[in-house]
Amino acid sequence: MPLYTTSNKIINDPIYGLISMPGGVAYDIINHPWFQRLRRIRQVGLTNYVYPGAIHSRFQHTIGCVHLMQLALDVLEAKGVDITPEEADSTILAILLHDIGHAPFSHSLENMLVNKMRHEELSLMAMTELNEYYNGALSTAIEIFTNRYHKKFLHQMVSSQIDIDRLDYLNRDSFFTGVSEGVVSHDRIIKMLNVFDDKLVVDQKGIYSIEKFLVARRLMYWQVYLHKTVISAEQILRKIIKRAKYLISQGEELFAFPDLHFFLSSVDTIENGQFERFAAVDDDDISASIKVWAKHSDTVLSYLCNSLVNRRLFRVKIDNKPFDINVIEDTRQKTSKLLNISYEDTEYLVVSNTLSNNTYQPLDDEISILDKSGKIQSIIDASDMFNHEIMSKTVLKFYFCYPKQLDQLI
Repeated sequence: MPLYTTSNKIINDPIYGLISMPGGVAYDIINHPWFQRLRRIRQVGLTNYVYPGAIHSRFQHTIGCVHLMQLALDVLEAKGVDITPEEADSTILAILLHDIGHAPFSHSLENMLVNKMRHEELSLMAMTELNEYYNGALSTAIEIFTNRYHKKFLHQMVSSQIDIDRLDYLNRDSFFTGVSEGVVSHDRIIKMLNVFDDKLVVDQKGIYSIEKFLVARRLMYWQVYLHKTVISAEQILRKIIKRAKYLISQGEELFAFPDLHFFLSSVDTIENGQFERFAAVDDDDISASIKVWAKHSDTVLSYLCNSLVNRRLFRVKIDNKPFDINVIEDTRQKTSKLLNISYEDTEYLVVSNTLSNNTYQPLDDEISILDKSGKIQSIIDASDMFNHEIMSKTVLKFYFCYPKQLDQLI
């Protein structure tokens, strides 16, 4: 009999097959409107502009995480790790709600609707409000989520460099994009999980699966999440929201559903008790507004919206060094003339910024390997294949976006 509470409900998942739904408060939360909203939040934002199959949702990902967490708890219990039923249920609640604070289109609009709050902070706000509603049933889950619970390995299963979240999204995003390089041995990695000194470790037999996991993550970032065409689409979306905010600040009449309109009025933070309003906004609100704004009289807004709706995306150039400031300035001048807009407004159409990623961060939360003698080693020392200098190095690239109509003028 499992440690955690189960229900008699099952879901047929395309990655794992038939999976059991959790019971108790977790099942009630799955049916809560805030959680059901995740069905209307794309897992990988605008990645479907490159990989058409990538239209899966945060709901699917989160349910997958719950399934993997159940498997991980079963493995640790079988290895004699001390986990109480309450702790098991709370860990499942923590992974269930870890993404509930995502904005529409997930990371694509991070910090765009609520300027100074990341999705993790919004998730914590939702958990806090739900905890009040369920009379303290989420108190331990909140401690686990915020890494304040004394058994640190429970938090590490929710958020670390070898967490359940990553195990699901790599396989799921790989499946829906068709990019096979992202497939990882989630089942073997979970079987190899263990606990030593209250920290999550990996049995030595799992070291090759961990190496593959890290390589897969590196490849997925550059091939999928940071693909140059995805960057183009995301920049257009972000500039649309930025322009809409500007127009509203200038007193311009702009169509938007009431809750979206509230967040377009330059909201820096929201207070406890206001998550309900944030949870009322999803991908559908943004998409509907963009279709309407495509016919707006403002040239910049309508141009951006039509570009996204009809997939007339920016040209994107990526380099290992910064682009010449004179080239950028010249491009802005030509954009101003081409679209008959002010030079100042070209900031919405000519974008220069950076991309960065590092696969492994040993200083933050290293992956530890438990050898057969009972000793702990960092994966850097335990692996004979792992090149930590490459994997832990922050790769920095520079990108430059502009309207494709300028190709012949640049």
